[in-house]
Amino acid sequence: MKAKKSDTKRVFLKKGACSHTFFFLLNREFGYLKENEECASDPLAGGIMQQGYQCGMLWGAALAVGAESFRRHNDHGEAIAHAITATQHVLESFINRAKSVDCGEITSCDFTSKLGLAKYLITGKPIVCFHLADKWAPEAIQSAKEGLAQQPTDLPQMPVSCASEVVKKIGGSNEEMVMVAGFAGGFGLSGNACGAMSAAIWMKTLARARKGNYKYTLSDPDLEKIITAFYEETDYKMECCKICGQRFKTINEHTEFIKNGGCDKLINVLARS
Repeated sequence: MKAKKSDTKRVFLKKGACSHTFFFLLNREFGYLKENEECASDPLAGGIMQQGYQCGMLWGAALAVGAESFRRHNDHGEAIAHAITATQHVLESFINRAKSVDCGEITSCDFTSKLGLAKYLITGKPIVCFHLADKWAPEAIQSAKEGLAQQPTDLPQMPVSCASEVVKKIGGSNEEMVMVAGFAGGFGLSGNACGAMSAAIWMKTLARARKGNYKYTLSDPDLEKIITAFYEETDYKMECCKICGQRFKTINEHTEFIKNGGCDKLINVLARS
């Protein structure tokens, strides 16, 4: 049988943002498209609103993994645990392909400045992103499926994700809580840029997308307020491991940290922003 030709680059050109692209590609693979939710992932491109942290491809893939985990598991805690585990698989796959998780390192560009954005365009860096997306797409799908099929071990009675707690306090649904679950602990418990903040940005954008008044722009005052409030609360730290003072080795460790009040104030700040 002839292999199906990849249309990743075409999808990327149409969707515009790498996060949107991979949310769509994985949702399509699982058979459930979610237009508003996919659109709301746009600000996570560029390493979270052009901040240069985890590549938007990762955030989009994790959201799709969470959506599929919710569909597969009736138990809420089990769905969260599988979403985190599958996100870890996706993250490992991406590192193997890109050799870095961070947009800034992959593109060698600073998107926070107009000069950096111009450099990205003039030097042909978008081609690097298109090439990476094309190569990683089948690997992302495979790692997501393998991760979702794996049974998480050493689980607490009710697994918790910091990102899911933000969504809960904002008033999101159980499905939305599971969709962001993999953001936990700096994305798949890796200690990188805060997943709780990314969840708040996604939820804020989702509300606007559902009202039909959201259009992706590089500068968004409403979302920038979230980042400002976040930085003020964390003393201008972005990485989860620096905010929490530790890296979480297991879902159980992360769950206990959150249940014991860890990041409680930050979660409330993000939910109110």
